[in-house]
Amino acid sequence: MELTPRKKKVLQCIVELYVSTAEPVGSKAIAELPEMNYSSATIRNEMADLTAMGYLEQPHTSAGRIPSPLGYRLYIDELMQGYKLTVDETQDLKNAMELKMQEFDRVLDKVAKLVSQATDLPAYTVAARSGGSTVKRFETIMAEAGSFILVVMTDSDTVKNKLIKLPINVSETDLRLLNAVLNAGMTGITADNFTTELMERVTRNAGAAASLVPVIVDFTLEVLKNAHSTEVALRGQARLLRHPEYRDIDKAEEVLSTLDEETISGLPAVMGGGTTQILVGPENVAQELRDTSVVMTKFDIGEGMHGLIGVVGPTRMDYAKVTARLSYFAENLSKMFAQPESAAKKQLPQGTEPIEEPKQEA
Repeated sequence: MELTPRKKKVLQCIVELYVSTAEPVGSKAIAELPEMNYSSATIRNEMADLTAMGYLEQPHTSAGRIPSPLGYRLYIDELMQGYKLTVDETQDLKNAMELKMQEFDRVLDKVAKLVSQATDLPAYTVAARSGGSTVKRFETIMAEAGSFILVVMTDSDTVKNKLIKLPINVSETDLRLLNAVLNAGMTGITADNFTTELMERVTRNAGAAASLVPVIVDFTLEVLKNAHSTEVALRGQARLLRHPEYRDIDKAEEVLSTLDEETISGLPAVMGGGTTQILVGPENVAQELRDTSVVMTKFDIGEGMHGLIGVVGPTRMDYAKVTARLSYFAENLSKMFAQPESAAKKQLPQGTEPIEEPKQEA
């Protein structure tokens, strides 16, 4: 069965009417639209075909139809018209964006709240380092009581240190050699590149300190893993209850009990060359989100960091409007963080820690 332009037009009207009313759409409502020049009988036939093709669903015995996830996907990919923000909307969002954000660890929370208010949906923000973190420099510092301090500095200038006991046969000269070997072979590479071959080469070149390499590698991988961790803020979950789809307490509880920061951190990042991605219903990996849609947009934080803004809501959401509002926030956040003297960037976490006083390991 062919998906003709007329079928696409009917599908577009059904999606947009259902978004605005949350009620199944009948042929009469479509026929009354000014841009439709077809009879109710013709529209009913097209709706029957779209239902058979999987683009529409009939939730009850009534003649009304609602879009299926497949129908939403076609609408998003081919039929959705760009939404232009009104002057008032732009001013409201601009005013919200100009709120003073004094600490970076509060920026995510504030942005999530603003996006939730602007879309009337649960919203989340994520900050993560672009790509894998690497070690910029190693330092080995001799300490008393037969031990030394290993200092690891990452490419984000995070500094971590660990007190390690020395084998009896390792001298300060051996430590200097180990330091040179570590900086020559284990800097500038991500954790994925810590291969067996690399470890064997570093061990061979470490001389008398070779037995220390496994301990150093384990600590370095731990540092890199923590440096790559993401920060997530989720706000406005209760806003789901305002939508007709979640008036069913059991359905609402299923989503709300699962919609937490752990679930959000497991969602895929924006893929491909674009900045925005939409996951409709079953396209979500999490089983609990199978009846919801996720819209996410990425922005640049700078200093090797990137961010995501996203919303979670019913599949019956105004994708064009939500996408426009998320894009507005993303564009302005990128501009804000791009300004060297901006208050937000001044508060980006440096992550640098002083070297701790040596303590004997238990």
